[in-house]
Amino acid sequence: MIAGLVQFNPVRGDVAANIARVEKLLSDVRADLLVLPELANSGYMYAAPADLAPYAEPAGGSGPFLAALRACAARTGGIIVTGLAERAEEGLFNSAVAVGPEGVIHLYRKTHLFFEEQDLFLPGDTGFSVFEHAGARIGMMVCFDWYFPESARTLALRGAQIIAHPSNLVLPHCQTAMATRCLENRVFAITTNRYGTETLGEKSLTFTGASQLMSPLGVRLLQAPVEGDCVLLAEIDPAAANDKCPTTRNHLLNDRRPGMYA
Repeated sequence: MIAGLVQFNPVRGDVAANIARVEKLLSDVRADLLVLPELANSGYMYAAPADLAPYAEPAGGSGPFLAALRACAARTGGIIVTGLAERAEEGLFNSAVAVGPEGVIHLYRKTHLFFEEQDLFLPGDTGFSVFEHAGARIGMMVCFDWYFPESARTLALRGAQIIAHPSNLVLPHCQTAMATRCLENRVFAITTNRYGTETLGEKSLTFTGASQLMSPLGVRLLQAPVEGDCVLLAEIDPAAANDKCPTTRNHLLNDRRPGMYA
């Protein structure tokens, strides 16, 4: 499987510009699985849900951003996982969707909202689930979900071999900590971050870039720079994530003792 990351800095409130950026980055790319940053359609900082709503779109694929990704997926020959400001009947969600040539094939809504995201989005209600593509089992989490070990562990328990992880990281720890998440669960993880700075009034956030693809042994297979657009690809074998045995007598999932964790 050819898997990769697509790092860029989405422009707040300019969906058309973000579509054009992604289309340019993917113009000559062929891959089975690509991962974009969190909120790739909308940018990050908004004062209120009403300010973000015009740039959000339904997860069903009828909006302009997901329609463009569907066309991109047809050209790349695989699926694209993107972060999305999702507009639903209940309100707004910080979501991730997997898009193929035929449309949206999987939806995940962010479980653990970070800081002032709680003023914009509803808490995710999908839970962590796994879908299959090109013979691989893929799960999704979004940005701050990494801080909670249960996120990656739940996906591993449900059979995920690869975790697609759209992100807008501002804390300095995730890129290093994901080595542990992958090692303790024996999964691949594609953490695609954005870069750049957004300012809203007197508030400013700088994103850490350095997107990466991590192996089930906690080895960094790809690393993007801290600044700059890039597409990085690697050939991986999802079946490598099936080996959960750090020794001949241990299995990372079967050796768990949930009764002792209560």
